[in-house]
Amino acid sequence: MTEINETEAQKRMEAYCASAEHCRTEVTDKLLRWGLPYDTANRIVDKLEQEKFIDEERYCNAFIHDKFRFAKWGKQKIDQALRLKKIDPYTYRPLLNRIDPQEYHATLQALLDAKRRSLRSGNDYERNGKLIRFALSRGFAADDIRQCIDLPDENESLD
Repeated sequence: MTEINETEAQKRMEAYCASAEHCRTEVTDKLLRWGLPYDTANRIVDKLEQEKFIDEERYCNAFIHDKFRFAKWGKQKIDQALRLKKIDPYTYRPLLNRIDPQEYHATLQALLDAKRRSLRSGNDYERNGKLIRFALSRGFAADDIRQCIDLPDENESLD
């Protein structure tokens, strides 16, 4: 790529951020890939934040909505993805907790029902193991999974 100056980089990033939500880390990484020095990239990102092209809370809201509604990710997987983007948990955890519990449970139940239909296993133990691994890989918590596949709580005493 040819040399790019700060003004041109800023204009390109304004267009990039106007087309879709992006977080600070994504924009900084892109600027650094273009060969800009770290301090210049930081200065551009700071300006973009001041002008509201970048807003971490707005980004998190869109990210959580899209990953839950369309990708059917659980809260743990969304949390991990946002942490990898170096977003402060104080920014996204309240947004993550706004997911409607009934809708969350219904989404998990629908995923498990669809997966159950596609499984070929001989017994309930094997089938439940596969369902649990599948739901865990989607980022759902063990307690939520246990409720959806009617397993007894590990902490309950056996009679």
